[in-house]
Amino acid sequence: SSWWKVSKKEFQRCKYLYLIFFIPFTYYIMFHYIPMYGVTIAFKDFNIMEGISGSPWVGLKHYKVLMSELYFWKVLRNTLLLNIFNLVFSFPAPIILALMLNEVTQIKLKKTIQTITYLPYFISTVVLCGMVVNFLSSDGIFNQLAAIFGYGKTYFLMEPKYFRTIYIASGIWQGIGWNSIIYMAALTGIDVQLYEAATMDGANRWGKFTSVTLPGIMPTIAIMFILSVGQIMTVSFEKILLLYNGSTYETADVIATYVY
Repeated sequence: SSWWKVSKKEFQRCKYLYLIFFIPFTYYIMFHYIPMYGVTIAFKDFNIMEGISGSPWVGLKHYKVLMSELYFWKVLRNTLLLNIFNLVFSFPAPIILALMLNEVTQIKLKKTIQTITYLPYFISTVVLCGMVVNFLSSDGIFNQLAAIFGYGKTYFLMEPKYFRTIYIASGIWQGIGWNSIIYMAALTGIDVQLYEAATMDGANRWGKFTSVTLPGIMPTIAIMFILSVGQIMTVSFEKILLLYNGSTYETADVIATYVY
């Protein structure tokens, strides 16, 4: 009874905090945990009239059928390669941008660069892909620049070898500014006294970067890297669907678009 009295007093004292917590808690229960039941549809011979619970259980039948198809291994390879390249090139990009912005001393210039790099994030995927298609078309800006320097036209979106580069580069362009915010926040949390101590020890700009700045944001980098690795099989379905075509299936078709 004494425990109950303490808990009741604690709840009364922090009732508004519990109320605030209840909102995201309810969200995750309703939209993340309860829908997990729907995963069982992969192991059933689904009948829309009988529903998921009423459909007969077939075990790994659907997986065996999928893996027996020759094209499955190609889309699995494409999915993994796109995510690995995205991890190798896209993950460090916002870190590099944040570190570069941290070295800019002119406030107006810094804010201008931040604003310009943030803007593409607010462009919808459909509009972004439309811009990419226009930029890379036979009469697009890239082919016009190539013509100025005497090069012929390149049909970027029709060549399988260019698709991964286009996918990764457009993703970096869209997300580099927004994703750099968390690293900028981590940089502002570094104690200024550490830089002062490094200066007194005779450290130059590079020495401060390697001994203070980089170690200061390393925990944030590690956490973000772990979260990124957890999404190794996740690709932007809409983006690939809008950019690929029959000519680029060899390198562009992934598990999500193949299933679709």
